[in-house]
Amino acid sequence: MGTATSQYHDHTGAVYQRHKLFILSVIALVTAGMAFSLRGASLTQLQATFFTPFDPIHATELATAAIGAAFLGFAVSVLIGSPLCDSLGMGRLLGISSLLFIVGTFGTVFTPVSASAGTTLKMFFFIIGLAHGLVEAVINPLIATIYPNDKTHKLNVLHAWWPGGLIIGGLIGSVAGLDYNVKLGLVLLPAVIFGFMLIGTKFPPTERAAAGVSNSDMFKEATKPLFLLLLGAMLLTASAELAPGQWVDSALTRTVHFQGILLLVYVSGLMFVMRFFAGPIAHKLSPIGLMFISCLLAALGLVALAKADSPVTGLLAATLWGTGVCYMWPTMLAITSERFPRGGAFLMGLIGSFGNIAIYFVLPKIGQVFDQAKVAAAGGDEAFKALSGAPLNDVLVKASEKSFMFVAALPAVLLIVFGAWWLADKAKGGYKAEVLTAGQE
Repeated sequence: MGTATSQYHDHTGAVYQRHKLFILSVIALVTAGMAFSLRGASLTQLQATFFTPFDPIHATELATAAIGAAFLGFAVSVLIGSPLCDSLGMGRLLGISSLLFIVGTFGTVFTPVSASAGTTLKMFFFIIGLAHGLVEAVINPLIATIYPNDKTHKLNVLHAWWPGGLIIGGLIGSVAGLDYNVKLGLVLLPAVIFGFMLIGTKFPPTERAAAGVSNSDMFKEATKPLFLLLLGAMLLTASAELAPGQWVDSALTRTVHFQGILLLVYVSGLMFVMRFFAGPIAHKLSPIGLMFISCLLAALGLVALAKADSPVTGLLAATLWGTGVCYMWPTMLAITSERFPRGGAFLMGLIGSFGNIAIYFVLPKIGQVFDQAKVAAAGGDEAFKALSGAPLNDVLVKASEKSFMFVAALPAVLLIVFGAWWLADKAKGGYKAEVLTAGQE
């Protein structure tokens, strides 16, 4: 790779190794992706170990709430960490992230079984979420800074490695007989690797700081009505993408008659490949148009997952859902950076924070919908407790369908929002990105 593409020069003439910064960002995101899919792959075991013996009626809700604490941790750290990218430095924040991944992982692996273990698990999953949030707080503004004229494409290529991490974790999680402690513990490997890679690596100031945009102007961007609309939309796009990703193994294994985590691996493979082609698609449709199409396919895909009852229908439904959610997260980040660049890392962090706050609430709600549906299908609490074998499986299948139909409504709402925005952009001559002068491509 030539010097012109491997190096980034900021406004002072300082030189940064763009390729190394990109690779480091990839490994950090792979760590987060592995943690995500291994949590999902461990959900059934965690529920059976820590929750079902103590509260079988509410076990699913309690288990999903425990792993959902990771999303609250993400929301907190990306919100706090993003404005600190300039004052503390992006390298220091990634170093803290590596340490938090290690601490949180050790904690979940060694949590003892007890009636109160749910609180301990929540705390350590929260710490892992803090680690993930700091990764997002850094890598998104970093890539937007070192690729100022190609943000949508480069952010999608970077976030192709989110499903890359999901695939690695999902394949590990699908190994029969592998204990949840081993699954969750494997996150330590990439966490240590990217921590060591930080040694001696120099990070640039963010695009906003390099362009001289003040903190007050940065915060003003967050009050613009169009950004507030985007912020609200992120609540639903993130819920349609990430909440089902934590749920597919537990919910779909019994309905499609093979391991549900393999559907997540398959969908992640689709996302990995498709995100490399985001640039041309976004250029043809515009990022807003891409979000409209994504929401349409995601809603249809989630309805199809609710109805899937065989390996073939499961794969078809997963293809539809995966294609829909493929571009959501990175494209929402790109829209934020392209339409509101003065908001810098803060606005990108705010978008990510709202997305994960939504999942923190939606994921246990999915579990609650499931628990209520299984009890209703059984004919009451005592009738459910008495079920076993095929009758129990029939009840759980019906509950799975209800849970996916609940999520399917979320992206459907956004068809109105993104459809109107897309038409408004077309009336004004098309989607227009604003570029701050913060270095040279």
